[in-house]
Amino acid sequence: MYRRAYALLVGNAVLMGVLAVLVSVIYDKQLVDPEGSFLGPSWLRLPLLLGMALALDFVPRTLWLSRGNPKLWRGIAVERWRSHWNRERRTLVALGIICFYVVYVSYRNLKSFLPSVRDVLYDRELHMLDKALLFGHDPAVVLHGILGEGIVAWPLSYVYLWFLPLVPLAVTAWLVWSRNISYGYWFVTSQCIAWTLGTASYYALPTLGPGFEYAQLYFGLPPTEASRLMDALADGRHSVLWAGTTDTVQSVAGFASLHVAITLLVALMVQYTTQMRWLKVVFWVNFGLTCIATLYFGWHYIADDVAGVMIAFVSFWVGGIASGQKFDKHLHSHPTTTTSAVPVDR
Repeated sequence: MYRRAYALLVGNAVLMGVLAVLVSVIYDKQLVDPEGSFLGPSWLRLPLLLGMALALDFVPRTLWLSRGNPKLWRGIAVERWRSHWNRERRTLVALGIICFYVVYVSYRNLKSFLPSVRDVLYDRELHMLDKALLFGHDPAVVLHGILGEGIVAWPLSYVYLWFLPLVPLAVTAWLVWSRNISYGYWFVTSQCIAWTLGTASYYALPTLGPGFEYAQLYFGLPPTEASRLMDALADGRHSVLWAGTTDTVQSVAGFASLHVAITLLVALMVQYTTQMRWLKVVFWVNFGLTCIATLYFGWHYIADDVAGVMIAFVSFWVGGIASGQKFDKHLHSHPTTTTSAVPVDR
């Protein structure tokens, strides 16, 4: 049923892993665990992540339905295991988490190796394109003039940083709680494709981003969590490239914007796989505000955001085809329904 999704997920993960190893060997770079000591070493982290996915589903549900009565816990847990955690679900969660983790770790390392592989930058060209698109005006100056350089910076900062927990939370949500198994494969396959295409775009058109290359445009902004993150990334880049640090990664790369790509991808998945109108509104607004934040703080050029949109649509479409979605001429999706794909979490 999901042979194409299996093949694409595993193939993508293998490709990214092999590329990360090859680049590290060729350029004599050390592969680094980008999350440091978070949850321990990698060999321990994957079982822990799988266990946490199970716990997130079983513990709150069991406590709620039992009203705190320990005598009911076993019965509720057994019923949930039989009805929801069938072989298809277990395969989806295990395969999804492992493949996404491999892709993400490889992405972070390949991004870190970028300055050693390609020593050219295209910030000047993309900055000139920005000004041409806005008839001689810089996007940051325009946005700062419209929105101001004060209180608006704070909510936009939190919108931008919300991306960090959004990624693991969204992956977990679709893997564990998608009522249709095919939607879980659709989401995680699309995610892996997006991170892979994002990595390719970094190597195709290396940039730092306007906040690093044209920092003077953003001196009027107040200190926010977004600016502190930018400072931390600048320090990390300096440590890796010039201080000889080998146990961390440098994470500065502008084209394309994966913030835009992933938030749009999540909005598309919410639009096509859920019925909750308020949730659709929330994630479309989140996508729009993220686009604004990338330009407002100088994380990206306009071309970066456009490329991010293209990555999202390609990933969404390819992931949908691989997971068995049928798109009609109005771009409505119609998943193939079999016994394993019928909603069970009612």
